[in-house]
Amino acid sequence: MPGRFSKPQQNESVYPLQRLIDYGRGYRVQIYQAIACSTLNKIFDLAPPALIGAAVDVVVKKQDSLIAQLGVKDVFQQFLILSFLSLIIWGLESVFEYAYARLWRNLAQNIQHNLRLDAYSHLQELELAYFEERSTGGLMSILSDDINQLERFLDIGANEVIQVSTTVIVIGGAFFILAPGVAWWAMLPMPFILWGSIAFQKRLAPYYAEVREKVSLLNSRFNNNLSGITTIKSFTTEFYEQDRIRLDSEAYRHSNRRAIALSAAFVPLIRIIILFGFTATLLLGGMDAVAGRMSVGTYSVLVFLTQRLLWPLTRLGDTLDQYQRAMASTNRVFNLLDTPITIHSGHLSLPSVRGEVELNNVTFAYKGRDTVIKNLSLYIPAGKTIAIVGSTGSGKSTLVKLLLRLYEIEQGTITVDGVNIQDLRLQDLRRAIGLVSQDVFLFHGTVIENIIYGTPDATLPEAIAAAKVAEAHEFIINLPNGYDTIVGERGQKLSGGQRQRIAIARAVLKNPPILILDEATSAVDNETEAAIQRSLEHITINRTTIAIAHRLSTIRNADCIYVMEQGKLVESGRHEELLEQNKLYASLWRVQSGIK
Repeated sequence: MPGRFSKPQQNESVYPLQRLIDYGRGYRVQIYQAIACSTLNKIFDLAPPALIGAAVDVVVKKQDSLIAQLGVKDVFQQFLILSFLSLIIWGLESVFEYAYARLWRNLAQNIQHNLRLDAYSHLQELELAYFEERSTGGLMSILSDDINQLERFLDIGANEVIQVSTTVIVIGGAFFILAPGVAWWAMLPMPFILWGSIAFQKRLAPYYAEVREKVSLLNSRFNNNLSGITTIKSFTTEFYEQDRIRLDSEAYRHSNRRAIALSAAFVPLIRIIILFGFTATLLLGGMDAVAGRMSVGTYSVLVFLTQRLLWPLTRLGDTLDQYQRAMASTNRVFNLLDTPITIHSGHLSLPSVRGEVELNNVTFAYKGRDTVIKNLSLYIPAGKTIAIVGSTGSGKSTLVKLLLRLYEIEQGTITVDGVNIQDLRLQDLRRAIGLVSQDVFLFHGTVIENIIYGTPDATLPEAIAAAKVAEAHEFIINLPNGYDTIVGERGQKLSGGQRQRIAIARAVLKNPPILILDEATSAVDNETEAAIQRSLEHITINRTTIAIAHRLSTIRNADCIYVMEQGKLVESGRHEELLEQNKLYASLWRVQSGIK
């Protein structure tokens, strides 16, 4: 089995096909075998005209034919020899056709498989900002449609190129051996055909690049609309969205129409050029045969070979069309692979994490926006529960992303147990942190699959125990299939509170030394909030817990409460201490508790 492919280095000057060839070096042997089988298949495919010429030679010359000169005078035996040769040639042609079809198709599948895995692996390593600036549908188009387009070319187009090249070399050589005078006229169209192919290729390239962009936008629209189908229905915007899809689809159709208009002109123009070579062979070769300068058998071979040489070139139009579509897709895939990874893993590993977290003069701003966190310093002792509160936009949730290194800080340091998180292995850092977000994401699958997500080795009893701690067991066993109930895409078959409790069970099962609760109860009713609070009281014992909250009642018992405003730390202390200070926290408490 070939090893994993290495990612090509960014170089805009390298032709897409060359980059693809460089990428597939792991399958060199299979590529050579496929090329050899395609070449041999075409050679045996071109042999029948020679047999026909030999048969005509036997009919015309009988005992003076070419085969007779080899010692076989009997006409019947000559035809037996030709029949036997036909059997061998047709059999070998079929064998090599099977071989090349299997080799090219498997090669296409292998490269498609590895390229998709490499592209997805690279995509996962990119920072969160990359995804926030791009549509999911556009990225899906690259991972699926573009890579499939490349596979279609490798499946068919590569073999076509090899066989056309073999045809030109073999028949061109035969022409110059059998009839040098006629060969020049027969081969005269070739430079014009090659020049036309290159010219069409250059003209088509930007058209197909535009086609790939348009289909990416269309896929993005479909993805957004299917994800937001509830919103579309509730706002009765079906006709509005239908019209937007129509416009995007029309743009895709229009860009394809322009490419088709150019690519469709290729074959008719090539046919006109081919006609010149065929007519020259028919006329000049015929005159030589009549004059006795060429045998009838040789003339028959030339007429057949001219057709076998020139007419297959009309397929260059389809091959060129596939090639340009594939190269446009190749560019998009390699542009993704060329995207630099900005957040790199450290090399240090912590055997055990106590959970001491410290931020020292941390500053951060999202790309193209004002600073969100400004010289922020705070200390979180191991095993303690701290809360971070503040108005919307104060930077609370941003701290979570910075601690998980979903974004990289601009200044300052963040340490876990005294070690800079930039020096820690990313997997170790994130494995030590359990996140329960207000925006719970459940994968399409069963309840049990979502609970053990991130802890795949967990047993069913362990998962059930985690669900009980999260007070999720009761409602789970009442679902149609219990723990084997399908939750639907994003968990849409469950209520918000049920999704939240499954997320807590998932975090409990992970058993991280650091637990982050990012507005974990903000979107649930009072009864569910009470249940979640009871479960949190159990799982936060002897565990470093960072609770980001909007409802102050949920964090009043925290060991320390940090109050943020406009990216800065403005207050800190226990609940009672902050009320006595009568500042921002006290103001927020009065608003939420209804005290005037």
